[in-house]
Amino acid sequence: MMNLREDIRNIAIIAHVDHGKTTLVDELLKQSGIFRENEHVAERAMDSNDIERERGITILAKNTAIDYKDKRINILDTPGHADFGGEVERIMKMVDGVILVVDAYEGTMPQTRFVLKKALDQDLKPLVVVNKIDKETARAEAVIDEVLELFIELDANDEQLEFPVAYASAINGTASLEVDKQEENMQSIFDMILEYVPAPVDNSDEPLQFQVALLDYNDYVGRIGIGRVFRGEIKVGQQVSLMKNDGTVKNFRVTKLFGFFGLQRLEIESAKAGDLIAVSGMEDINVGETVTPIDNQEALPLLHIDEPTLQMTFSVNSSPFAGKEGKHVTARKIEERLEEQLETDVSLKVEPTDQPDAWTVSGRGELHLSILIENMRREGFELQVSKPQVIVKMVDGVKCEPFERVQIDVPEEYTGSIIESLGQRKGEMVDMVNTGNGQSRVTFLVPARGLIGYRTEFMSMTRGYGILNHTFEDYRPLIKGRIGGRRNGVLVSIDKGAASTYSILQLESRGTNFMEPGTEVYEGMIVGENSRDNDLTVNITKVKAANNIRSATKEQTTTMKKPKVMTLEEALEYINDDELVEVTPESIRLRKSILAKNEREKSQKHEKIKLESE
Repeated sequence: MMNLREDIRNIAIIAHVDHGKTTLVDELLKQSGIFRENEHVAERAMDSNDIERERGITILAKNTAIDYKDKRINILDTPGHADFGGEVERIMKMVDGVILVVDAYEGTMPQTRFVLKKALDQDLKPLVVVNKIDKETARAEAVIDEVLELFIELDANDEQLEFPVAYASAINGTASLEVDKQEENMQSIFDMILEYVPAPVDNSDEPLQFQVALLDYNDYVGRIGIGRVFRGEIKVGQQVSLMKNDGTVKNFRVTKLFGFFGLQRLEIESAKAGDLIAVSGMEDINVGETVTPIDNQEALPLLHIDEPTLQMTFSVNSSPFAGKEGKHVTARKIEERLEEQLETDVSLKVEPTDQPDAWTVSGRGELHLSILIENMRREGFELQVSKPQVIVKMVDGVKCEPFERVQIDVPEEYTGSIIESLGQRKGEMVDMVNTGNGQSRVTFLVPARGLIGYRTEFMSMTRGYGILNHTFEDYRPLIKGRIGGRRNGVLVSIDKGAASTYSILQLESRGTNFMEPGTEVYEGMIVGENSRDNDLTVNITKVKAANNIRSATKEQTTTMKKPKVMTLEEALEYINDDELVEVTPESIRLRKSILAKNEREKSQKHEKIKLESE
């Protein structure tokens, strides 16, 4: 008979972006009495990073713990976005059950599918919480049917199909096991966790096995490995062996152990089988490595880390405005910052290029890389980045590229243009269903490079009513030719100075303007989009000549159209191969890689000759 640690439960919370899981964790924390009566608790307390709060997404996995009925419940809040899938998979190894949070109106979404698949593959016990039950549009019964269909589709076993369900309104802090009435607290969810999530096996009398699933970094103690004690016991001061991923072994002494309670990390003296803890004292500890006793070196199976699918070049800002707005502008500073990111981000790769001030940075997707760039600019960095490129790799001697599963929810009248636009980007339609209320859900498999830059086109095509979600599917043989990309050329400034109202008005007939009057520009900077497919050099700084002849139309005032302002993601999606995004703490500028018009034309001729000779 196996001994179980009945005093503990380990659980992960999974959901699609914005289905309310971080709010749910906040409420569970508040209601378990962790916070003192007078303690101020931030909204979405678990999302600690500014960008997470602004965008309402969880980027890094967080762990917390609460006590309920003398039992410790460890809760891991997982990222819902596919770009952070590597983290999700490793978290599933640390827990014994998962709570799947589903929006009572939206139902199951692609990222729910992606995260749930990882949980079911680990044979974890699923619990379902239908959230936002207080919404007028809630359709709880239909959503439960969708969840069941999804479980069947993902090959859930019979035991997993018998999942318990709770209905909640996380924002109001209420829950119930019945669909039509809410109790005034979330006790039913706590009870459901204790009843259905298996207690961990207590084999703490056997030799130690602790595996690192996540990394953290702290200036005082260096690298911190977060993971689960799978077997045995670990103590401060103990001499242990670290079984490295490359097969080597390093011995070290455990200097500090941390447990989790509420939102805090507390120093502890020891931990045993079933505990989720953090360990410090090892300089180069990595995800997937096992800590064991020196006299019993038995490693756990390696953990899978998602490979990068997208790469871009980060380089020192070389524009005429370099150094005007940022604190950190040198190659050394940028390189140090990228190396620091590697300490905790295991899905990221940074490689030097043949230029001393440029690096190839590879990540899991546009969101993964743009969040790194956004963090850097907020920290005072200036840099320039190239268009994201997909990573092509050889599979069984065949060149392959990444494909994404794309799920689109749109009003029915837009489905025709969506199917056509994704068809042009070599997308293949897999499924199309009518979800009622005049809405359709269409699923495609699309090469990842066909999705670069697609979101902006999609939003204007559906007038903002469409919802687009995508997750990595697999690598497939490379499709020949160009896919997607921008169809229009750009308007490029021919000189430097301040953009004038007069010039902007003159250029409106040529295309879309990106500049506010008075904005400083330089030669080679992109100031607008041409209405045709070629690039056009323009003078945007020209001021109207002053003369004393009174014009007959003097009294007519012209209204200027609002300039198009791009976010960082939109800028990255927008640029072409011969263009860069200049990123500083204050500005996002688009520019040509070669700023001078004559040199640019020479280079284009050279490229044309090269292509023709091939």
